[in-house]
Amino acid sequence: MILNQEEPPPPQQSSPICPVGETDCPIATEVAELRLNLAELSSLVRTDPLTGIANYRYFFQALEQEIERTQRSGLPTSLIMLDIDFFKKVNDQWGHEIGNQALVHLSRLLQQTVRKLDIPCRYGGEEFAVILPDTSLAACHPVAERIRQGIEQSPLDIAGQPLRITVSLGITTYMDKQHTSVEELVKQADKYLYQAKETGRNRVCHADFPSVDIVTKEEKQALSELFGSGTIKKD
Repeated sequence: MILNQEEPPPPQQSSPICPVGETDCPIATEVAELRLNLAELSSLVRTDPLTGIANYRYFFQALEQEIERTQRSGLPTSLIMLDIDFFKKVNDQWGHEIGNQALVHLSRLLQQTVRKLDIPCRYGGEEFAVILPDTSLAACHPVAERIRQGIEQSPLDIAGQPLRITVSLGITTYMDKQHTSVEELVKQADKYLYQAKETGRNRVCHADFPSVDIVTKEEKQALSELFGSGTIKKD
């Protein structure tokens, strides 16, 4: 499984012990092969076979886990949904094999651009998603822009001919104490993705950044006590 997360090496499994103490035991060998097959199947269940990144099923499991983590830690989780612009034209002009190469190319660019803790996934067709743990909307925006620019500036080479690809992106953020399901969060990001499509493509759309009050309540109270709460009259 080729995920962008840095996964720990698989634990060393001890060789199965023959129940009757034989050195050359066919049962022990069979058990070892079954363990290996199970590990491979587990990886296949979570991995998109074309691109090698996480698939649709794993995406929902991972996003649900990150939402639960946000509920415990209070740290936000952001989500980027992105879609290749005019992908049908790529398939029509170049053929489906080149279209598949474009999907693989984009997946590799995603893995090279995001952090190791981020989770790039193939959502379906030409749509992809990136889960960004511990990331606010303001911090997610430059990541999405970096993805957009990186894809735009990295055409796929087809026998010496550059196939230029652009993507439209929508981003949203799950905050602590927010009552939003996984499905609703995806719909929010998709809404901004479609907004990016409708307003010209090759761009990032999202909700307005939350206003930040740089003066705390305690500081306001201290200033009020220091300078008085009355208004200043002009002459």
